Amino acid sequence: MIPRRALLAALLLPWPARAETPADLPLADLTPSDRDAIAAVIESQIAAFRANDAQAAFAHASPMIQALFGTPDRFLAMVRAGYPPVHRPRQVAFGALVERDGRLVQKVELIGPDGAPALALYTMLRTAEGWRIDGCMLTESENPST
Repeated sequence: MIPRRALLAALLLPWPARAETPADLPLADLTPSDRDAIAAVIESQIAAFRANDAQAAFAHASPMIQALFGTPDRFLAMVRAGYPPVHRPRQVAFGALVERDGRLVQKVELIGPDGAPALALYTMLRTAEGWRIDGCMLTESENPST
């Protein structure tokens, strides 16, 4: 079993591009359809978390994240314990889609279950099956008055 601290750290670290997955598109090459698909994946995963649907939430994770956690239930347990604003947000607002260290990152402002604002930085990966979430890092909100 992977220690809980290692599981949390795994999603907090930026992931380098890997040769075994399709290359990320540069931000300038994204179509409106890509942008919509990225938002839809994140929205769908948040909806799955709200419904405690581990299988659906896990399906939106990249192959690397799926391999790291192994099962949907382990993945959901980690999110529940370490990412309360992602697991049970009161509010969700999409911000900019940016390039960071050669990776696409979707900024999402959240209000957590405790009412505190947080910024989720979703690293996105385009796979043969479509867009997947390749990591999520929580940081201070860019709009602390939210």
